Amino acid sequence: MKIAVLKEQNAGEGRVAATPETVKKFIALGASVAVETGAGALAAISDAQFGDAGAAVGDRAATVAGADILLGVQGPDPASITGAAPGAWVVASLSPFAERARVDAYAAAGFEALAMEFMPRITRAQSMDILSSQANLAGYKAVLDAAAEYGRAFPMMMTAAGTVSAARVFIMGVGVAGLQAIATARRLGAQVSATDVRAATKEQIMSLGAKPIFVENVKGIEGEGTGGYATEMSAEYQAAQAELVSSHIAKQDIVITTALIPGRPAPRLISDAQIATMRPGSVIVDLAVESGGNVEGSVAGEVVEVHGVRIVGHRNVASRLSADASALFARNLFNFLSTFWDKDAGKPVLDEEIGTAVRLTQGGKVVHERLLG
Repeated sequence: MKIAVLKEQNAGEGRVAATPETVKKFIALGASVAVETGAGALAAISDAQFGDAGAAVGDRAATVAGADILLGVQGPDPASITGAAPGAWVVASLSPFAERARVDAYAAAGFEALAMEFMPRITRAQSMDILSSQANLAGYKAVLDAAAEYGRAFPMMMTAAGTVSAARVFIMGVGVAGLQAIATARRLGAQVSATDVRAATKEQIMSLGAKPIFVENVKGIEGEGTGGYATEMSAEYQAAQAELVSSHIAKQDIVITTALIPGRPAPRLISDAQIATMRPGSVIVDLAVESGGNVEGSVAGEVVEVHGVRIVGHRNVASRLSADASALFARNLFNFLSTFWDKDAGKPVLDEEIGTAVRLTQGGKVVHERLLG
């Protein structure tokens, strides 16, 4: 069983799908590991470190040749992995909806494509959940990015020259990224408030010492949406939320938006008119910018200024912490494959529940129900 670790080809991607730690663990299971030259360079992992861990380090052709499992952070170009074993697994974040043509190409080439972002949010799969591990870091980094753009201090400071007021930070969307953003902003001394369409998050917000901002007297989502995500709300709720947010956002110094709906464009949370009510020098960080954006006027990969407000739209925020993001991502992949490792077969054998959830292609066909029809 040969496992290949690929160097990422996408611009701005600094992560790598394995670390020396996980290489050693794969070898302990009985696998051989090959790592493409320079795969870990942007995550502060040298080729020598991979070699010391027991991996064979070489160019892409040598790395891919005969590989049974191909590990990546983002899905590799199918044409670049043609030397892999027949039916090889491609295990990565595959963006099935945005990159449907690539999924079809995996099927045509006979690869079994496993989309790690489709991992079900169930208890036994928590250690395999790349979305949660990467969102955690993105929420943290979003606050630091906001602090870097904000021209004032976060905590209240009482000095002989006078008092500096604490920054007011508003988090919109209280999933994994939002919760980490709340915790980070609180640690930096800000006054933090947060909102979400899921009523169940109110207690989570309060447990972190932040103020919940929720629509009253209009029914929201009492529990979680599918897979732990929010779902689209009624027009009545959206109108009530927009009115509430408009009055609250005008008083905020920093707003961080994190709302995503899998397979659909990100919901619009902040309009141009609402931005205009914020005071000059305020900052908005749009963590959903690559999915269409929660904020009107946000631009993927850029920091723009609208009505005197700086709107931060960095791409691939987790990758801006590439060393830690790689360590967590690599552990997610190892936890996934090792959980299903069959010692007698010398390879992982997926069960029906998780296999059906993550498998996009098999036997030359696209098989995932969300991609059919």
